[in-house]
Amino acid sequence: MTDLLRRLRVPGLALAIGLCAAPAFAQLQIRSAANPQPQVLIRGPGFSGDYIVAVVNSELVTAAEVEQRIERIRAASTPRGGQLPPVTDPLRQQALDSLIEERVLLTYARDSGMRVDDVEIDRAVQTIAAQNKMTMAQLRDRVAADGMDFARFRSNLRDQILLERVREREVGQRTRVTDAEIDKYLADRNVAGARDIELNIAQILIPVPEGTGAEDLAQRQARAEAALARLRAGEDFAVVAREVSEDGNRARGGEIGLRPASRLPDLFVEQVRGLRPGEVSPTVLRSGAGLHVLKLLERRDSSGVRITQTRARHILLRPSPQLSADLARQRLLDMRTQIERGSNTFEGLARQFSEDASAAQGGDLGWVNPGAFVPEFEEAMNRLTVGGISQPVSSRFGIHLIEVVDRRETTLDAKQLREQARSALREQKFEEAYLEWAKELRSRAYVEMRDPP
Repeated sequence: MTDLLRRLRVPGLALAIGLCAAPAFAQLQIRSAANPQPQVLIRGPGFSGDYIVAVVNSELVTAAEVEQRIERIRAASTPRGGQLPPVTDPLRQQALDSLIEERVLLTYARDSGMRVDDVEIDRAVQTIAAQNKMTMAQLRDRVAADGMDFARFRSNLRDQILLERVREREVGQRTRVTDAEIDKYLADRNVAGARDIELNIAQILIPVPEGTGAEDLAQRQARAEAALARLRAGEDFAVVAREVSEDGNRARGGEIGLRPASRLPDLFVEQVRGLRPGEVSPTVLRSGAGLHVLKLLERRDSSGVRITQTRARHILLRPSPQLSADLARQRLLDMRTQIERGSNTFEGLARQFSEDASAAQGGDLGWVNPGAFVPEFEEAMNRLTVGGISQPVSSRFGIHLIEVVDRRETTLDAKQLREQARSALREQKFEEAYLEWAKELRSRAYVEMRDPP
């Protein structure tokens, strides 16, 4: 099962897909009359001059990076073909704040002791080449053309993978769920789902048409009471029902069949609430349809809960400076067309292009319970029929193409039910825990703002 889609997973920075790492620059230390502290003038391809706007721990944030981030924010917030919003002071501050936060988290990740080995970096590089439809030689040439040596490109990838993992670990430790919280969650859920207990009831029906007179009603009441007396004396319910009942199910001994309690009359549910399977109601029940004698045949109210599991697969593309969200969506639409025409398979395309751990399995996510995925992914998946393929779907991890392979009904036992509750509660706590962690790191970090030279 993929780690990246799980609701409890921590969203990280997008990997450096599509050659998104910044080019290398030659650095010259200078001093300004207005600011006697050393400044760094950065010169490189495409820039006549650049300067440091912030020092974050041991990392630098440059003016060029701020401008690049502003353009990314503008592009992400603009519908395809629409006019880009103007560059305002709040937008510039948002871009700067996001870069500072990334530097704070990155320096913490590097100091955490966690490591990413070369094999993982090799896989990430191969994924980037495949997604950009390049050979490894072409990828190297492209990196060099952008002014970066390949070793630094790999180093940037390592930093971003490391950051994903550290964020997952740190936020996961902050989203603890107590047994008391689980008990309350399940208690609330049981109250809401009490009507979904399944009941199999048999009935003997003596209809009472509208406008029935008192004498006729008394006769019908007597017939129902006589039937109940025969049952108390030990006669078989099915036999009595075939002889006496005027219900459409009398040929089946009055058996209605197993149904959710929510699909049965409330009067029936209340009448059999205290009965054990095999017992007959002690009194005749009067409803708008007539007089009923009820027998509870079966009740499914074990500690397990019936759910619908889904088996799906997906192709994930991660937008980056060189792969815009619009281009990622278009690529996924092209893949969808190939699959529908039969010129390619979902599984094959997922293995070749998906940027998720499930790529090696053809994008297969396995059988999952409701609530296993982030909401935007799950809502799109739930709308699909078996065999259906979605339009491109955006989530905090990237853009997905989803296919539903199969669905099945299953029952969760008590242990599985508690785990599902724990997952749901942790997801509810995620956002607050992440923001708290990032805020704490920012408060402890060294951040020095610089004025333009």
